[in-house]
Amino acid sequence: MNTAEVYRIDWLPGTDVLHGVCHCGAERSAEDPVELWQWMLAHPDGHTLAPPQQKGPTA
Repeated sequence: MNTAEVYRIDWLPGTDVLHGVCHCGAERSAEDPVELWQWMLAHPDGHTLAPPQQKGPTA
């Protein structure tokens, strides 16, 4: 059983924006790294996942 939690923050090149992905799959972008880490470490507060996108019919 693997209980490791993975948090990821990527810098969006050409911007001052950071994009974070929580271990639960929730995502958020912010310019302030402290704000992003506080959001991640506050899991699950504020962590809502977007519903899966519907795929249209293929031609």
